[in-house]
Amino acid sequence: MTDKGLQRIRRFSGSREQMQELADALRAGNLVAIPTETVYGLAANALDAAACRRIFEVKGRPLIDPLIVHVSGPEQAESLAEVSPQARLLMERYWPGPLTIVMRKRPHVPDIVSAGLPTVALRCPKHPLTRELLNLSGLCLAAPSANRFGYVSPTKAEHVEAGLGDSIDYVLDGGPCDIGIESTIIGLADAEHPVLFRPGAVSREELSLALEREVLLPEPRHADESAPVDAPGMLSRHYSPQTPLELFPSGGMPPLSMPGHVVGERCALVLFARPDAHFAALPQAVDLFWLSESGQSAEAARNVFSLLRRLDEGDYAHIWMEQAPAGGLGDAINDRLGRASAKR
Repeated sequence: MTDKGLQRIRRFSGSREQMQELADALRAGNLVAIPTETVYGLAANALDAAACRRIFEVKGRPLIDPLIVHVSGPEQAESLAEVSPQARLLMERYWPGPLTIVMRKRPHVPDIVSAGLPTVALRCPKHPLTRELLNLSGLCLAAPSANRFGYVSPTKAEHVEAGLGDSIDYVLDGGPCDIGIESTIIGLADAEHPVLFRPGAVSREELSLALEREVLLPEPRHADESAPVDAPGMLSRHYSPQTPLELFPSGGMPPLSMPGHVVGERCALVLFARPDAHFAALPQAVDLFWLSESGQSAEAARNVFSLLRRLDEGDYAHIWMEQAPAGGLGDAINDRLGRASAKR
């Protein structure tokens, strides 16, 4: 955690004067943490290579991991990428919203944004404050999650302050994120063979129906992870708490033991939904939590990263977490949990 005494970050609430200051800061090459409906992003002018390099430095993000560029709409997207009819169809249906589209980039998009690949990942966010900032600045904004690379994504301004408060000057506070996990990413560099690079709130099934063709899954990555990835968020370990995390299947229960676990250590058990009154008694050292009061995937998605952060600060030796039921948003939750629990 950042020492509060070292923090220099200023939290902005979105007044007209503040929004103008943030727009000016972005045009001057500064970084601004911004709210979206998915998670908070660390934004810079996407056409300013030096400012984008600062994103990688602040996050500790490897240069092989491309950035998502946030745009105001399809017209701005056209200025950055070759937009196919299939891509335009998805923009009309899902923008603004939690869908990122990977397309062939235009030459003026800096290589650092695309990790040297011939493609660029574009999204039109829905959060009103970030949309206002895009319009006021006139910029397209490269913005990965506003946290140290590999750690749990931020869904509140307080999370940004805790992780980056000594490294950046500005955070725009738009309240808790509505969705709580990162956007769906679809690859349309070959528009006839769409690929789901990352599941999210827009499901693979929805995209297949919209495009009237099967959306493929990506080829497995090679063991060597030094090569650029096709899209953000695809590295095998990501979104990870520092506390060891182990998953168990939906509807099951963990053995309440794991390699290296010492009997009596304080541990957290996280269920997908609130248990009923007949739930079995737990060992004294195990604290019980759940992601959703109602058993709904949308509620669980809003809570998963925030709860992981809270548990990581709770002096637990281990965290056990139940996977979400498969399908739709449950697949996206399980994707994040799988990467969060990958072995170091």
